[in-house]
Amino acid sequence: MTHNLCGNPKTTQEKDQPDSNLEFALFISRFKTGIWLLGIPAWIFGITDSSLEVFADSYVSRGEILHLLTTIWFFFSWMYLKPDIKDDQYQGYLCLTPAHKLGLKKRHMISQEYILPFPYLCQIYHLLNLKHLETVHKFSLNNLKIININHFQPTNIGGIIKFQTVLDSPANPLRIWRKPIVEVDLILHTPYTIELSIPVYDNKRIIVIFQAFPLTDKEHQLFIDIYSDLNWPKPLLQILLHFASCLTLLEDLPYLRNLNERNIERLFRLSKFSKNANMLLFKRFVELYGTNGNNTKLMTGNHQKFG
Repeated sequence: MTHNLCGNPKTTQEKDQPDSNLEFALFISRFKTGIWLLGIPAWIFGITDSSLEVFADSYVSRGEILHLLTTIWFFFSWMYLKPDIKDDQYQGYLCLTPAHKLGLKKRHMISQEYILPFPYLCQIYHLLNLKHLETVHKFSLNNLKIININHFQPTNIGGIIKFQTVLDSPANPLRIWRKPIVEVDLILHTPYTIELSIPVYDNKRIIVIFQAFPLTDKEHQLFIDIYSDLNWPKPLLQILLHFASCLTLLEDLPYLRNLNERNIERLFRLSKFSKNANMLLFKRFVELYGTNGNNTKLMTGNHQKFG
């Protein structure tokens, strides 16, 4: 008998039994998401066409303005109709209390889903290495620097690390509202779930939850959910967060590709001897789940049917 991360027993027979209902549900979910994604460029084209029609001559009619505003309204309505792309089994690995789940749901801003052609361990190494905030994301974070590790606490299935960051660039637009130095939390909830909690201003935060699941030895599925209690117009904040999330993912791809070409298992083994404070949470992952990926074989087997 095996156990999932929330403590519920699962027999070997249940683990190996194919679940056609879940496979069909995931297919329908992906189909809906595909239709939704196809609709985005269609509506953008419609807005562009209507805008050109309005400003094509020196006379702007009420009908043209009404047509443009209607198209924009339908576009934002389409954005709100984004289907739920996460499977219940995946959400079960984020072990939160009902109250915490309810609070997060109210502050939910955006969801993104990707299937990436890189091993799951590459994503884990990237997400848990604090130095990557300064190197891989140097452009998007505008030369953000980590100046101190304030706190590290292991847990039974993960750990939490708190670190201070400073905006090193005088041109960084974040200087408008955030303090020069803030404390950021990075939490390893489970082998699949990592939370990044970023203070903004007046005790307001942006919380990014990454959920990475191995599909095969060479690819994994990545879910990105962003939550916030900022008192900004939600549509505007959603657009900004979608853009920021896509930009950081584009920065990730060359690094993950390069990491995939290296011996990722060797990096896991060497991390046991690392004294770098930036790697403390990654070392905790290795302590709990192995240095060569053998302990993730079970995880891969449990999720291959969702590929």
